[in-house]
Amino acid sequence: MNNKIKSLLIASAVVFSACSSIDLQAEIQTTPFSIALIGDLPYSDAKLIESQNLMEDLDAHKELSFIIHDGDFKGGSVPCDDKIYNDRLATFNQSTHPLFYVFGDNEWTDCHRAAAGGYNPFERLALLRSLFAKFSEPTSLGATKLPVNRQSEGFPENLRWFKNNVMFVGLHIPGSNNGLSTDPKYLDQAKAEYKSRNAANLRWLHNSFALATKRQSPGIMITIQANPWDFIPAQNLTGYEDFLVLLEQETRKFGKPVVLVHGDSHYFRIDKPFPSKLPSDVIGTDFPFIMPWESTANRLENFTRVETFGNPNSHWVKATIDVSKPSVFIFEQMIVEKNRVVTP
Repeated sequence: MNNKIKSLLIASAVVFSACSSIDLQAEIQTTPFSIALIGDLPYSDAKLIESQNLMEDLDAHKELSFIIHDGDFKGGSVPCDDKIYNDRLATFNQSTHPLFYVFGDNEWTDCHRAAAGGYNPFERLALLRSLFAKFSEPTSLGATKLPVNRQSEGFPENLRWFKNNVMFVGLHIPGSNNGLSTDPKYLDQAKAEYKSRNAANLRWLHNSFALATKRQSPGIMITIQANPWDFIPAQNLTGYEDFLVLLEQETRKFGKPVVLVHGDSHYFRIDKPFPSKLPSDVIGTDFPFIMPWESTANRLENFTRVETFGNPNSHWVKATIDVSKPSVFIFEQMIVEKNRVVTP
């Protein structure tokens, strides 16, 4: 194991032993169930009607057990004023299904942009936590709420919950190089914030796999916002390396189906990117890009990446979880009829 990662996990046994009763008492059933995966919307006022169509479509699917929004509920250059946070919170809470939300970069990291209002991103992060991730309220959003385990008062947005003994994990890993790409005047603060949050994310990930192993969970779904394999220069992806190293190690050791859900690059896909090169492998080379699709190595068969639809495409992905199936997770694209561009 990477020494840097290993040192960050020394205290994990203590945290793991304090797992909440939510983890230990989740009801175990075998009946298949379905959930919805969405993200990167709505990006603008012009897209609000499509977002409304999407939420209405989700409400109409009574079979859904819950919804996961993988971050970016506004465009990166849309003003980060208080109103948009309160509006999105109201929309999420109007969902007839429980809704779990994972933080994205547009909601705080990118708020330093002039077009976004020139806000202090860390002040916006504090607001985001106070509205969407209250440690004193360990439940989902939505009109009907489900219990959830939050990591800590410092990182209440990191989530974990179970259904049919399948584990669901939410981690605060946003775009913009995991929060490291920012205005130069905030760079030192961004590095310090990243250091503490990255350590917390690694502990939460490690502890989650340990708990899933202890409970003999049939599968794990992990949701983040960022695309850690984005087709951009690898120097802009260095903030994800620790996460990718640990995720691959834990997935191999777990040996059962693991799914990573993310948004960020707005390109619906289902693939198997592990094993892949890391930023440190390609920075300084003639072609410093991470391209897992170019690898000739055997794929890590128990790992699947799902990227959700995103702006300008206001659709969703349906995941059916059936613990009687070897794959556990089955995915289906769901095109919202009112948001179709091309009529079949």
